[in-house]
Amino acid sequence: MRKKTLSIQCNQCGKEIFSYVKIGKGHVWHCWKKRILKDHSTRKGKQVLCNCGNLIGIDERVWIKLKQHHVYIE
Repeated sequence: MRKKTLSIQCNQCGKEIFSYVKIGKGHVWHCWKKRILKDHSTRKGKQVLCNCGNLIGIDERVWIKLKQHHVYIE
């Protein structure tokens, strides 16, 4: 199985939000919480935000559903 570490960044300010282990191929639609190595986000209820205030995703208990046009994946 193919593993890769990704940097998920804010599309507004460019800062890293997550360092994430991606398994397999395909798009990243959500981030499994147990695969997040570094978390630089802030939370407001279920909303996951960048420190600049940009909405990154919604906390869905076991994963964070990403707002695709708000993040940049490198």
